[in-house]
Parts: sequence; structure tokens; C-alpha cells
Amino acid sequence: MTQITKDMIVGDVLDMAPSTAEYFFAIGMHCLGCPASRGESIEQACRVHGVDADELVAKINEHLAK
Repeated sequence: MTQITKDMIVGDVLDMAPSTAEYFFAIGMHCLGCPASRGESIEQACRVHGVDADELVAKINEHLAK
């Protein structure tokens, strides 16, 4: 699996690894199916939701490494 980075598009990450949805839900992204949220980068989504993008990416990559 590819290493996730904060400049990756949320929709692309979800397509590659649907199990990451729980991490986006946890930061308040409850509309993962809408075009706007799927087209944002992780960094953009984190900025909107007041979350540290580096922390989220680290959690996602840790999850994917298991």
C-alpha cells in the first residue's frame, strides 16, 4: 500500500483503502460521499475541521501498516 500524504485527495485515499473512512468520520467529515469532500486534499479537510493534518496522516498510515 502507498504511503498516505496530506496532499493526497480524500476520495483517492478512500478508494484505495475504504477502511480509512473511520478516521475521516472521527474528525467530523460525515459527508464522505459528497463531491466537495471527496475532492479535497487531506490537508484542506483538516484545515476546515481544525485538525492537525500530520497527526491524521500518521494515524491513517499506522492503520494501513497493520
